[in-house]
Amino acid sequence: MIFCFLMDGASEMSHQPASSDDQTYYIFGNETEIKYEIMTRGPVVATYKVYRDFDYYKKGVYIHREGEVTGLHAVKIIGWGKENDVPYWLVANSWNTDWGDNGYFRILRGENHCDIEKAVVVGVPRV
Repeated sequence: MIFCFLMDGASEMSHQPASSDDQTYYIFGNETEIKYEIMTRGPVVATYKVYRDFDYYKKGVYIHREGEVTGLHAVKIIGWGKENDVPYWLVANSWNTDWGDNGYFRILRGENHCDIEKAVVVGVPRV
């Protein structure tokens, strides 16, 4: 189940520019702001720490349990929801559709799990 709704305090958000063209900016660790941006502008870009156990992800909400960090990876967060009362981000990966859940995965939301909420980049659409 994916949720999209206006968040309280959304108009009071502040951001830091990610580039000099004022078309991208960062959100630092704020779940409410990330949800708001997905709802109003579309997917956002995030990086996160990849651990060895992530290579074997197939379905469900990914929660790192064991293994060392193998690197960093950039992905697109496209939505959010809950599975068995566990909050998650719905994420599009770039490792092809034969990986994970048809190329997507869910990762624990609201706890900056694997640093996925640490510095999210938002793009301002050109109209």
